[in-house]
Amino acid sequence: MTRRLPSTPPTLPGFSYVHVLGSGGFADVFLYEQNMPRRQVAVKVLLSEVVNDQVRQMFRAEANLMAQLSSHPSILTVYQASVSSDGRPYLVMEYCSTNIGGRYRIEPLPVAEVLRIGIKIASAVETAHRAGVLHRDIKPSNILQTAYGNPVLSDFGIAATVGESESTEAVGLSIPWSAPEVLHDDVSGTVASEVFSLGATLYSLLAGRSPFEVVGRENTAADLMARIAKARYQPIGRVDVPDRLEAVLARALSRRPESRQGSALELIRELQAVEAELDLPQTPIEVAMDDWAIATAVDIGERTRISAVGSVDPGRRPRRQPAQRGTTTLSPAALVRSGSLGDTASRPTPAERHSSRLVWAMLAISVVVLALAVVATIAIVRSTSSDIPSVANIAGQPSGTAAEFSWDDPGVRDGDSYIVAVRGGKSSVQHGTSFQADAAGADQVCITVTVSREGRTGAPSSEKCVDTSAGRSP
Repeated sequence: MTRRLPSTPPTLPGFSYVHVLGSGGFADVFLYEQNMPRRQVAVKVLLSEVVNDQVRQMFRAEANLMAQLSSHPSILTVYQASVSSDGRPYLVMEYCSTNIGGRYRIEPLPVAEVLRIGIKIASAVETAHRAGVLHRDIKPSNILQTAYGNPVLSDFGIAATVGESESTEAVGLSIPWSAPEVLHDDVSGTVASEVFSLGATLYSLLAGRSPFEVVGRENTAADLMARIAKARYQPIGRVDVPDRLEAVLARALSRRPESRQGSALELIRELQAVEAELDLPQTPIEVAMDDWAIATAVDIGERTRISAVGSVDPGRRPRRQPAQRGTTTLSPAALVRSGSLGDTASRPTPAERHSSRLVWAMLAISVVVLALAVVATIAIVRSTSSDIPSVANIAGQPSGTAAEFSWDDPGVRDGDSYIVAVRGGKSSVQHGTSFQADAAGADQVCITVTVSREGRTGAPSSEKCVDTSAGRSP
């Protein structure tokens, strides 16, 4: 199939054309230099042959969506949108020179970088979902990298609101990263299908291929769709990819939507748990007004706001107050505090005014230090909180050549998960209160269970062991 040549770049007032960046099915992207303020920008221009009322409406919707969401640090920034003199709509965007989608085919990315990218991009997706918007085309090539190395999600060209996504109207899609239910036209997109696409994208960055490509075999669109329909997870096969990360991705790529993480935020928390297991610095969640922020925004903000002391003006003379009879003589500092500076005859000397200004300055500094101490104390209490419950009284019994374990719910919240660690084996992330482990020829299977909450883990349970030797044939 012959690729088309890029269209002629339009003449845009205030911009100078540099060169072509890329071409797609509906638009070309060009590099321009903006004259004022001077900077390089990427300009997405619709093809004249595809422009009609419906396409204009889609393009206008993309511009509005990107403008609303691009304040997020991991969503590509949109500067302006308009129509060129030749009638083609265009979008002026932040220029990112690096495309993460172009890197993973050459060399798979390090685990730590993929975890960081995953948490940041999933934060962008969660933010879009909270605004009622589905991206519907999450894939490696739509993750760009800013000059400062920050990943950003681009191309909301086929985005839709969550309510509209239940229809099966055909949309453009990228097969290797699309969920089974989308490929089979059950839905055009849901939160669950976005979780699948996120998982498929992270898998690709780690494996150097999409999840259902098979090395050495045919990987046509029909082949990929058939494999995605079965969704049999292929381990990545890298020794530096931990078992817990494999389990997180396997869950995200489940064939059944209800078996995946319930939201992009839940996926973020599981990725943070992997970071904690690897002793990596935890990548923060970037979701505007998360639950904790809503709970504390007024409380902390009101308690630490300094409204009484705006500034200390050394040249401003204290306001005079009428002298009161029978008052005790006070020091200049006390006069400043009480507001009882007298008339012209009792006006303080320059040295006394200097002393009063020092008192005001020290008062302001004390208030600021106190406010910072309050915030720091709250942060310390939050970071060292031991409110995560611990699992106790694990029951276990042999089941053939396997061992079955169960435990009581210790009081987990929505979004919490259990990390089941098998002695000498793999760790598993799950949400149920039962677990089956294959003995794999061992006489005994031992596990510990830990509750994970928002990237933090509680105290692990006591180890529980089950004797499985009786279940094997002599």
